Amino acid sequence: MTTPSPEVSAPPRRITILGSTGSIGCSTIDLVERQPESFSVAALTAFSNVALLAEQARKLQPELAVIGDESRFKELKEALSGSGVEIAAGRDALVEAAKRPSDFVMAAIVGAAGLEPTLAAVRRGATVGLANKECLVCAGDLMKAELEKSGATLLPVDSEHSAIYQVFDFDRRDAIESIILTASGGPFRTHTQAQMKSVTPEQAVAHPNWDMGAKISVDSATMMNKGLEVIEAYHLFGIEGERIQVLIHPQSVIHSCVAYVDGSVLAQMGAPDMRTPIAYSLAWPQRMEAPVERLDLAAISQLTFEAPDFNRFPALSLAFQALKSGGSAPTILNAANEVAVAAFLDGKIGFLDIARMVERALEQVPNKPMTTLDHVHAIDAMTREAASGWIADFTPARSTNSGVAASA
Repeated sequence: MTTPSPEVSAPPRRITILGSTGSIGCSTIDLVERQPESFSVAALTAFSNVALLAEQARKLQPELAVIGDESRFKELKEALSGSGVEIAAGRDALVEAAKRPSDFVMAAIVGAAGLEPTLAAVRRGATVGLANKECLVCAGDLMKAELEKSGATLLPVDSEHSAIYQVFDFDRRDAIESIILTASGGPFRTHTQAQMKSVTPEQAVAHPNWDMGAKISVDSATMMNKGLEVIEAYHLFGIEGERIQVLIHPQSVIHSCVAYVDGSVLAQMGAPDMRTPIAYSLAWPQRMEAPVERLDLAAISQLTFEAPDFNRFPALSLAFQALKSGGSAPTILNAANEVAVAAFLDGKIGFLDIARMVERALEQVPNKPMTTLDHVHAIDAMTREAASGWIADFTPARSTNSGVAASA
């Protein structure tokens, strides 16, 4: 049996998990519970899932448990009565949890809501496992400036960026020709536009390879997720957009590649299980054992690849456009997408309307320079208000969706 490295096991690594009840948070806790001697928990946070947060807190005994929804404070307090765990609620409390001393912070709050707590962790110089791509999409330049100022370490947790990180030669950047982000293509990779017009939220969240939350699953189905990853990769690795490629790889075995000027292409491979990149960040710079399926290439037999179809998946094209435009365009892209995805999941707009709403936002919301967090919040709020007002302009999905569900 493999034993944990001394760096991981002694002394225990003190960690904070922002977004502990989400998919990434739960996977992180699964790894922590398997090696309790290697970790101690400083803080856990969630937005509204009191029951699961309380269950996690009773098991892991963090110093602090925070619920983002202030209206749920009393409920959490009652659920953790007698546990000895400190309780707090609200946006400021989330930031305070990120500021609390710890060696490692898993930044797994979904969407733009995770920006402020993640920045707080970066500003105190923590090692941050970044599972929230919106932080770099919305405020990449600001985040990089704070990283340089504080000396914090940012470890990508997305499987694609973790893969690149593991094969990227940071000391010889001039030898790197391009980076290649792989994508499964999502559940509608072979669908026509006519078929995608009528898909239901239930179909969109059923990812063929990965177990993810609803919002991220829809982003994968539209390929906006890959577009956001392109912008994130630009900030993480300092590679121009023209040198970032996307490659469809349905098996999700090769998680991404780095191409070098001598013709070499280095790839990181593994079974599609988020516990692998999470374990990499938790134990960095060492490695720890993870209970994931071992890759059997003989059993898989073949790996296939294809170029992305930008016409059928315009969200990917819009992301490249936003990266090229710069300024507040990526923030506008992300905010409009979050509003559109929520509207789609509520049955208020159709699947193809998601990209249409984002395109309208990029056309109509002014692109401005951003140098502070206040600028980011202002553009984000302006875009959300505009996009929310456009929902009624799009055909409701309910009538067409019911027909597809019946014929599927």
